[in-house]
Amino acid sequence: MKLKRQKHAKKNMGFYKHNFHFREPFQVLLDGTFCQAALRNKIQIREQLPGYLGGATQLCTTRCVLKELESLGKALYGAKLIAQRFQLRSCSHHKDPVSGSACLLSMIEEGNSHHFFIATQDQELANKVKKKAGVPLLFIIQNTMVLDKPSPKSLAFVQKLQMNELVPEHQKQSIVQLKEKEGLAKQEGEKRRKRKRAGGPNPLSCLKKKKKTQEGQEPSAEKKKRRKRKRNRVKAEAVQSVQKSEED
Repeated sequence: MKLKRQKHAKKNMGFYKHNFHFREPFQVLLDGTFCQAALRNKIQIREQLPGYLGGATQLCTTRCVLKELESLGKALYGAKLIAQRFQLRSCSHHKDPVSGSACLLSMIEEGNSHHFFIATQDQELANKVKKKAGVPLLFIIQNTMVLDKPSPKSLAFVQKLQMNELVPEHQKQSIVQLKEKEGLAKQEGEKRRKRKRAGGPNPLSCLKKKKKTQEGQEPSAEKKKRRKRKRNRVKAEAVQSVQKSEED
C-alpha cells in the first residue's frame, strides 16, 4: 500500500513539475486543521513530507493561521506549537487578521505565482482550492499524508494550454507574410544558408618538380646533339673539299 501511495505521489508531482514549473524546495502552506490532524495521528511532518514529495520542502504558515489557533485556546494548543515552528509568509492582513482558510486562499490568488502547496483538513477550503488551476492539495487520511490528484480545473488548464500551442494554418501564413513585409524572412533565410567549404587544389595544376626538371632538360640536350652533328658534318665537308683540291 505504501509503494502504491508513493507511486501516485510521484506521478502527481511530475504533473505539477512539468506543467506548472514547481521546483525544490517545495513551499507547503499549512493551516491549523492539518497541524492538529498530524498531532493526533503522530505524524512527523518535517521528517516525513520531504520523502513523500521527493524533494526538499519549506513548511510555511501565516500570522492569520497563528492568530486563529491562539484564539481557539487550549483545545488547539499543541497544533499552535507545531505551527509556530514553521516559516512565516507575509499576507495582506497585517492590521485586520482573517480566518486561516481565507488567508491561505488569498495566498494562491493570481495563478499561485509562488507555487504553494496547500495542506489542510478543512473540506470547504479544499473545495475552493480545487477550483484554482495549479495548486497541489495535501491532506491526512488513515494516519498518512496524501497528495491529491490534479483537479479537473488543473487538467482543463493544461489541455487548453496544449491546444493553444497548435497554431492554425491561416495564422502561420499571416506570420510568414508579416515577416516578409518586415524583411525578417530574408534575413532568416540568409542565416540558414550553409557556407561553402574551401575546395582542394586542382590536381592537374600540381605537377611534380622532378618532372618539370626532366622536361626542361630534354630540349637543351636535343639541341646539343643537333649542334654536334652539324659541326661534324661541316668538318667532314671541309676535309672532303681539301682532299679534292689536292687531287686536282
